[in-house]
Amino acid sequence: MPVDTGTLAMLFARLKVAVVDDELYMRKVVRTMLLGMGVRAVYEAADGPAGLDLIRTVAPDIVIVDWEMPGLDGGGFVRMVRSPATFPYPDVPIIMLTAHGERSRVIEAIRIGVNEFLLKPVSAKVLHDRIAAVLIQPRPVVRADNYYGPAPRRMAAAVPPAPMRLSPS
Repeated sequence: MPVDTGTLAMLFARLKVAVVDDELYMRKVVRTMLLGMGVRAVYEAADGPAGLDLIRTVAPDIVIVDWEMPGLDGGGFVRMVRSPATFPYPDVPIIMLTAHGERSRVIEAIRIGVNEFLLKPVSAKVLHDRIAAVLIQPRPVVRADNYYGPAPRRMAAAVPPAPMRLSPS
């Protein structure tokens, strides 16, 4: 479904994005990129537990999380969010933004329910394109055995897209 740039700009302007990363500099870089894309509401957390509290408080439309953080790392963070029995917003789209691009990490991220996986350093264009993909072509959330998260891409292609989910303006 093609979306014109004006509609996409309106979607970005209405977004609430949570950035969870232990590095202050990286949070500032991502915040600057998001603001440059027209996102007006950017919230930050410096670690996993603070990120979980932030999601509970703000109910963001998208979460961008680092993998390598002290205490609760990105993998543990995603597992906790993707727990519908205990977490209030288990369907929130999650973009893993990390410097660790090993194949095993990518596979693990997919296995635990990450919507998108990006490597640092990331360009504003790539981040914009992935956020747009999450908004415009959302994959349905599925539960299968021990998995809860976005349907695998092949499976999602066979399912009609869900309506775009955005917080009220």
